[in-house]
Amino acid sequence: MEINVLIEQLETISLKYAHEFGIERTPDWFLLKLTEELGELMQSYLKFVGQARAHDRGSMALRRNLEDELADVIGMALLIAKNQNIDIEKAIARKWLQYLPGEKK
Repeated sequence: MEINVLIEQLETISLKYAHEFGIERTPDWFLLKLTEELGELMQSYLKFVGQARAHDRGSMALRRNLEDELADVIGMALLIAKNQNIDIEKAIARKWLQYLPGEKK
């Protein structure tokens, strides 16, 4: 899946969500929403690794919830990039991929 196609799909869903619930998607909202999702990811992770009560949920359900919360965090991070006109592919290449063997540092 192309990352820019994914970002546009996420944008469509986010706009629909905001419209349905009367949310103004300000720059602050995007970051606050990411923070909320990070908290949910942490909660899911702690349950998954046995550091918090899992309320008798099975390991597969805990794993699925962890995956879903990670998807929320990544989705919101990509939406922040779009909202701030950041070319995330270029930013990742500059920040991370430069450390691959044969790349300039």
